[in-house]
Amino acid sequence: MGGSRASREDNDGGSSASESEYQHALEVVFDDDNTKRRKSSLVSAENPDIVKQAAKKRANTSCFVHQLLENQSKPRKGHPVLSYNEDRNLDKAADPRDQAIHSRLLTKRQLSEMAIGVRELSKKLGSIRLKLKVKTVFLLTKAHDSDLIILTRNIAEWLLSRDRGTEYTVYVENTLEQNRKFDAQGLLSPDPSYRGRLKYWDNELCKKHPHLFDFAVTLGGDGTLLYASWLFQRIVPPVLSFALGSLGFLTKFDYADYQETLSTAFEDGITVSLRLRFEATIMRTQTAQEDRKHDLVEELIGDEADNNLTHRPDGSYTILNDIVVDRGPNPTMSSTELFMDEKFMTSVQADGVCVATPTGSTAYNLAAGGSLCHPENPVILVTAICAHTLSFRPVILPDTVVLRVGVPYDARTSSWASFDGRERVELHPGDYVTISASRYPFANVMPQRTSGEDWICSISRTLNWNSRQKQKSFKEWEV
Repeated sequence: MGGSRASREDNDGGSSASESEYQHALEVVFDDDNTKRRKSSLVSAENPDIVKQAAKKRANTSCFVHQLLENQSKPRKGHPVLSYNEDRNLDKAADPRDQAIHSRLLTKRQLSEMAIGVRELSKKLGSIRLKLKVKTVFLLTKAHDSDLIILTRNIAEWLLSRDRGTEYTVYVENTLEQNRKFDAQGLLSPDPSYRGRLKYWDNELCKKHPHLFDFAVTLGGDGTLLYASWLFQRIVPPVLSFALGSLGFLTKFDYADYQETLSTAFEDGITVSLRLRFEATIMRTQTAQEDRKHDLVEELIGDEADNNLTHRPDGSYTILNDIVVDRGPNPTMSSTELFMDEKFMTSVQADGVCVATPTGSTAYNLAAGGSLCHPENPVILVTAICAHTLSFRPVILPDTVVLRVGVPYDARTSSWASFDGRERVELHPGDYVTISASRYPFANVMPQRTSGEDWICSISRTLNWNSRQKQKSFKEWEV
């Protein structure tokens, strides 16, 4: 698709070292030197042999993060620079076998290596400016907001103009093709070349061909950016977000400066913040309805050790904010059991359980009484929602564990799981959800030279964090 140049800023603000082309796919890959899996119930829905073959084929992939991770492990002379692999055949082919490996299937060592690699890369990206040869731009906005549709049209028109020096291909949502506010025909009329460069995307295109897009731009709030994460469940392009919503923890750019912002991003490069995402998989019990006198704890930490396939996968989701398992429409509280790796943690009687990423710590997790967490912390936050006990406190777990939230067989009612507030799924007694760090982090474009205080400024501005009148000093007595 396009090419890239990575440059490290020195003390004078300059840059150095150009590199070969790459596809901005975000996926972390590991050496398959340990084939042992966690438990037999954590099986892939596909043929296990295909999983192993796909891991070997991925040694030469177009994955953005994978190539950066491989590069940082190679010894280099002189000034360190980044290199990228140009082989993108796997992504272009969209080989379903390549998508069969899930992070829940990794061994403890593999998951730890993956997490450590991403942490080190994330730190390096804070001081690196990536120069991209962008040719295809993905635009996302609130299709029901007439004001934002007009603003989206303005950006599309600016990108299509020959004054840019590059003939960009612009993708907008297919619902805008017939939208009167967007006026696609009027947008195309000034120049015949626009017709071949204004295209339309739908959910299926994002799912099957995410490699088509070199760069993504969102217009809205944090919810719009979350929708971008939802559209790109695996490979995700760098996402630049204009703040046109209510709060704006993740949207860092002012729309009034969109021309300067985009010109700088395309010409001078971007700074990327890698946001941890979770992979969540629904696991359905294979125990017959009439024979459900089983114990979920025994199944997950007992029978599994004997390779008894007690559950089967039923859909996976990659999320940026949180997974919530709650009582749903039931009038009574839910009953769930928590497992960390192969150990039982605790039973929770509450309205539900919120499992959040550091990015999602300011969302439902915050409302439920959980801790605020800096997005660079590689952790999993677990918070009960209205727990029926005085002793339950939120806990923070490392991102190297696999967490499981299950509904015990003797639960009075089923529970419901939601993923970033979407895809509501019922969990029957005996079912559970596995949650682990995803191999596909989210690349959020940040303003140049963003300081470490940016997150503190965000929670102070949006939540009035620790805001109070300053205590008055004592007034000295006059003798």
